[in-house]
Amino acid sequence: MASAPAAQFDVAAFIDERPIGWREITTLAVVSVALFIDGFDMYFFGKMLPAIADGLGVSPAGMTGVVTAQQVGMAIGAFLMPPLADRIGRRPVLAMCLLVFGVLSFWAAYSTSVVMMAWLRGISGIFFSAMLPIGLALLSEMTPKRRRASFISIALVCFSCANVATGAMTAWLLDIYGWQIGFWLGGLLPLLALPLIFLIPESLPFRVTRNPNDPRIADVIRRIDPTVPLVGGETFHLGERAKSSKKFGPMAMFSAPYRLKTAILWCACFLAMGNIALLANWLPTYFQELGGVPIQEFAKYMIIGFLGGALGTLSIGWLMDRVNPYTLIAGFFFGDAIALAALGWLPAGTAIFVVGLIVWNYFQVGGQTGINTLATLGYPPEMRSSGIGWAGGSGRIGGIAFPFAGGFALNAVFPLQTIMLFIAVPAVLIALLILLLGMVERPPREPVAEPLPA
Repeated sequence: MASAPAAQFDVAAFIDERPIGWREITTLAVVSVALFIDGFDMYFFGKMLPAIADGLGVSPAGMTGVVTAQQVGMAIGAFLMPPLADRIGRRPVLAMCLLVFGVLSFWAAYSTSVVMMAWLRGISGIFFSAMLPIGLALLSEMTPKRRRASFISIALVCFSCANVATGAMTAWLLDIYGWQIGFWLGGLLPLLALPLIFLIPESLPFRVTRNPNDPRIADVIRRIDPTVPLVGGETFHLGERAKSSKKFGPMAMFSAPYRLKTAILWCACFLAMGNIALLANWLPTYFQELGGVPIQEFAKYMIIGFLGGALGTLSIGWLMDRVNPYTLIAGFFFGDAIALAALGWLPAGTAIFVVGLIVWNYFQVGGQTGINTLATLGYPPEMRSSGIGWAGGSGRIGGIAFPFAGGFALNAVFPLQTIMLFIAVPAVLIALLILLLGMVERPPREPVAEPLPA
């Protein structure tokens, strides 16, 4: 007698139909902490760069090799670690990243030369660059679709809040504890956060795409909701979505449905993250060396300015659910270009200068959040970490080239106004690329039916 077919269970529907409860909030909280730590380790270095250079006995321009090594490490990590998360899971890779870059950050506090610092920051970059794409993949996969963009925005606000925290640290702790304070905190925070990873389950969509008969899927579902009727032997699936490709892993993003989208996203990320890396590493130095603003004083201005970034992140998540996201994100980057150019001309330390910082952060951080959200929601689970991570990897390549150019501009002693105009150009190009992506993603119009002859 033939056995009855295995029962089918739709994991996507289970996640999407759930009310927001403590498990979803816990996942949001843990991912947000991970992104805050990622942002802290990335942003503090640029704010303290002149002090670190002085401690190592070189000029700020002499730190160009360290900045470049960090960006090279981040590029390597963005290409290597997310595919690993698509193979073995989001949680174990996040835990490994926290452990390794926490230890390396402590070690960097005792650097005795620029070469030693470059090696430690380069290797650290491999691990902390992976936190954002893997964390966003985990959060998006375990959040109901109706709240996904909002949850991603909240997590990215925490990433931006690290900018505020590093500004406060530079303004009020640098003179007391010296440049080592950034590395001490950058090492302590990930090690303290490591146990939090074990409070949340592994991504269910990840498990389904790896093995739809995995018994651990049923165990996780029962822990999330003990009332779900599971009798054993179920085959799990993700809605009615056909598999995006016969391939798994990162190469699937180059298949026909995703090829052009991937190329445009990579170009946009190259420019966007290149500009972010340049500004994160060199902007305080530009204003100290060319504008006469001490880095401690500039850090205080940036704390206020970063409030614009938090508002931009939250507002674009809300707006993307209501208006055309491509036009919206392009508008943010046009605003970013105008604000960047204006900063070179506004008198530092005045109220209008602080307003300029707020406006710039609103558009830059909000626009980058929009790109991250497009990348997160634009790929299916079997290649989501890789899709986000490799788009970020192209951005990390920009993060190598742009800070190098930033060091060249400092050595060449270009006027501050000229430098800020140059930095505004990539933002205009990003806006144009996002508009192009909107045209690529626009569904074809249905043909208009011809009226039947009378």
